[in-house]
Amino acid sequence: MNPAFLKKIKRNDRIAAWIITIGGMAVIVSVVLILLLITKVSLPLFYSPDSQLYTSFQLPGDKTGKQVFTLGMDEYLETGYIVDSGGLVRFFNVTDGSGLDNYQFISESGSQSLVSIQRYGRLNHVLHWNDGSVTIEQVKFSPFFDENNNNLRSIQHSIERQAAFAAPATGRSEQVVARINEEDRQVRVDLLQNGTLRVSLTEEVESLFGAAELVEATHQLENTAVGQITTMILSNDGIQLYAGTNQGEILRWNLSDIETPLLEEVTQAFSDHREITALNLVFGDVSLIVGDNQGGLTTWFPVRNSDTGWKLTLIHELTGHAEPIRSVSPTPHDKSVVSFASGGVQISHMTSERFLVGIDPPEKISHYALTTRGDGMMTLTEQGQLSSWKLDIPHPEISFKTLFGKVWYEGYSEPAWAWQSSAGTDDYEPKLSLSPLIFGTLKGTFYAMLFAVPLAIFGAIYTSQFARPKFKGVVKPAVEVMAAIPTVIIGFLAALWLAPLIERSLGSMFLSLILIPAALMISIALWQAARKIEPLKRVERGFEFLAIAPVIIIAVAIAAVLGPGLENWFFAGDLKQWLFTEMGTRYDPRNCIIIAFAMGFAVIPIIFTISEDALSNVPPSLKAASLALGASRWQTVWRVILPSASPGIFAGTMIGFGRAVGETMIVLMATGNTAIMDLSIFNGMRPLSANIAVEIPEAPVDGSLYRTLFLTAVILFVMTFIVNTVAEIVRQRLRAKYGRF
Repeated sequence: MNPAFLKKIKRNDRIAAWIITIGGMAVIVSVVLILLLITKVSLPLFYSPDSQLYTSFQLPGDKTGKQVFTLGMDEYLETGYIVDSGGLVRFFNVTDGSGLDNYQFISESGSQSLVSIQRYGRLNHVLHWNDGSVTIEQVKFSPFFDENNNNLRSIQHSIERQAAFAAPATGRSEQVVARINEEDRQVRVDLLQNGTLRVSLTEEVESLFGAAELVEATHQLENTAVGQITTMILSNDGIQLYAGTNQGEILRWNLSDIETPLLEEVTQAFSDHREITALNLVFGDVSLIVGDNQGGLTTWFPVRNSDTGWKLTLIHELTGHAEPIRSVSPTPHDKSVVSFASGGVQISHMTSERFLVGIDPPEKISHYALTTRGDGMMTLTEQGQLSSWKLDIPHPEISFKTLFGKVWYEGYSEPAWAWQSSAGTDDYEPKLSLSPLIFGTLKGTFYAMLFAVPLAIFGAIYTSQFARPKFKGVVKPAVEVMAAIPTVIIGFLAALWLAPLIERSLGSMFLSLILIPAALMISIALWQAARKIEPLKRVERGFEFLAIAPVIIIAVAIAAVLGPGLENWFFAGDLKQWLFTEMGTRYDPRNCIIIAFAMGFAVIPIIFTISEDALSNVPPSLKAASLALGASRWQTVWRVILPSASPGIFAGTMIGFGRAVGETMIVLMATGNTAIMDLSIFNGMRPLSANIAVEIPEAPVDGSLYRTLFLTAVILFVMTFIVNTVAEIVRQRLRAKYGRF
């Protein structure tokens, strides 16, 4: 051969090798970069929260923490305020402590001496005056842009009185809680010196003639507790009243009826009868925060029991303190809890049970306040040192337990795996468990593979080993063309045509699952006897499907005819209702039966093509040697060809499995997208891929949901990597055992 031509061929081979190597490396690098990108987005979910000192200065004059009753600041960490014992509100600049202006709180009778102040909601303050009266005042901060000063943003502050309660005629109050709701329903509860509770309610009630009438009522609340009440809290709507005693009891009243307040329960919270020192309600007013004199911090909410009705139940145990807890409060934007004991403040999240941050300066803290955004805190020490802190708590609700474990959510009767990323209100409890999504992915894949693998492999065996070449030349391209059908079309047909069809003929479908295999077995037995007839021997060689196809069609027809009658006979005409009443299984029209057919249809071409190629590539000499030794064609296929082709068949099956795991459009359209953990084939599911497609358009960028969706992408990537790795290991072992095929 011409040396120049050989040199050119070698040069082209080297170039091709370099191009292939570079292309392969580029693919590997691209895949690794994709993994790094999605991992980078999801990693902040697990970063530790942090607090940073922003400003610190001494209160002007001789004021100390003991002379201040409460404090607060705006959401921009610019303007703060303190309220002293005389009801004087001092606004100041958070940065340097310079004074801005003052405002004087005054009771209805003109008194200017406070007994206590309780904060709740969005900068609402319940002021208990020494004359026995109570007022509810709200501090408001409003940003505005000054056109005369280069449109610089400034903070305007004001104070608005929400409600006023006159002093009671008799009895001196030790503690007072009061609320006013959006309908101007006013509630005041007094803990008197003799330990009794008195509630005063005022609301507008429509008369029979439609006119609004102001109704006032005062009641002494029923109290069957053994211990003395030490603390109490009222829900923001004034409906639920909770109280704790020095014997560890929690009392709960329902104040919805103005005429008859009802004591709903008395719960012994702690078996050792430890004193309850602090109570408050978590954001949303469902869960109760309980602090005790041993530093324990727990949350409770009513759980419905079939025997006892609603009963307060211990749900979460949070990180406590070494000293008795003096006060607890919710954050105003999520389910986090702030606890204060022995001069130190710490924040924990109720759902994830994570300890988030702690603030414990050298001097003991006497007062604290969070911003309405929850990204800043102001603290005041007993020596009068006022400090503001920036809080970086991006994803408090995320932990390994909330992502993969069972969590007891508000309103649930028991711990559960749940996914619910949004709700109709801002005070909902995010449920971001990935366990039902992983379960749904594996469940849908399992049923799809259960349908696809036998059909694809047996079809490949028949096409490669029994069918005539002309028939094979038609069947194989036709099956491969199936892979080109858009999955959105398959999902569309499955949802709008197949699902209603199966729902209408559910009995016939189950009957066909019995009749088709039975008919095939009977026909095969009959065929073994009939094959001795000379004309039928010609059919046997590559045209067996001509005998089998009518059998399947007849079995399906019989099932379609007999199905409704058998359903009427055995299941009173409604198989779905029988499943629910007798088996406790609810039939979802878009369920795993639909997924098995639809996604199995999409997976069959991949498994069939790879398996058929592997079977066809087995050397003819092996087949000829087996037949020459007297083995039948089926014995040859089962004992010789299948083992030799097993690496390729297994590889095709695993590729089909990976295809099913990552499928999106079919499961998105053909299932109910219900994130439940139930093996029943009659229920739907929500896989990881479909969940990403559903949730990502509505996920706020860099929010917890957004990063959790990227974490699901990482999990999908890892699942696919594991499947492919295991498949390659098994394939190599099979290849080493059965040769190079």
